[in-house]
Amino acid sequence: MPHPFSALSPNMVMSAIESIGIWPAGEPFALNSYENRVLMFRDDEGGRWVAKFYRPDRWSNQAIQEEHDFLQELHQAGVPVVAPWRDEQNISLQEFQQFRFALFPQCPGQAPELDNPSHLFALGEVLGRLHNVSCKKDFQYRARLSFEQGILEAEARVLGSQWLNKHQQRAYQQVVQKILRQPGGRDVDSAKVIRTHGDCHLGNVLGREEAFTLVDFDDCIMAPAIQDIWMLLPVNDPTSWRAQLSEIVEGYEETRSFPSEEISLIEPLRAYRLIRHTAWLVSRWDDPAFPRAFPWLAEGGYWDQHIRQLEQQSLQLEKPVWLA
Repeated sequence: MPHPFSALSPNMVMSAIESIGIWPAGEPFALNSYENRVLMFRDDEGGRWVAKFYRPDRWSNQAIQEEHDFLQELHQAGVPVVAPWRDEQNISLQEFQQFRFALFPQCPGQAPELDNPSHLFALGEVLGRLHNVSCKKDFQYRARLSFEQGILEAEARVLGSQWLNKHQQRAYQQVVQKILRQPGGRDVDSAKVIRTHGDCHLGNVLGREEAFTLVDFDDCIMAPAIQDIWMLLPVNDPTSWRAQLSEIVEGYEETRSFPSEEISLIEPLRAYRLIRHTAWLVSRWDDPAFPRAFPWLAEGGYWDQHIRQLEQQSLQLEKPVWLA
């Protein structure tokens, strides 16, 4: 059965954009994106845009609209984000045939340098401003990060796949269950949550010099505030870890008190992401873009490496690097 995105031809993309009264000057250029299909183009007046075509059946319309409204709220509060374009009826989520899509002004720039203290300070300041707005109300249609439930769902997906042999299945299940037994996961599930970007890694931060903009809120979620900070820190490098976090905290506290009690959640959240990311790849294998981009998933050596990585992360949960 053809994947739904197989119908998203260049002509379909052009027709969708033109249907809302914007005229591309040439064929849109596809960007590296797997969950959705994201393309960049210039309109006939020279404006630069990014078109995001949402993966069918992933988010409800209400959940996507909540993302858009959150971005608009942040933009109006002066937080550097890219809010979606809205038509004369104030509609941001567009539909064309079987696809839902949105347009965003293109945000130029480069990722911050994590060995540059002024960049870290600026990042912290942006995140503090983000959370100052995001804590004012909750999402209604977006999920809440659940450590136990999320890992159990991911484990079932991986164990139900074709990729692991029996030995790997046993080893994978053992290490995942060991991670679930660590008290840090319960701490994540009992922590205070706010609206977060949810996927705040370097690829989703763009800027020039010391002015940075947060992009791609596709995974925004209710989660502890530290969810938007820990991905900016290096793995297993205590010296850099502490120094970089210190600069981020200093910038963060320009507008908001830093939740230092959440530092202990970083390693559990790292474990959560490791497990969920691989399960995500497994779940998307029917999309032709995934076998092309991640061919190593089908190799036994990958799963041995992944299990070793989880075992190492389990040790970090027992003795977090930030306490070393």
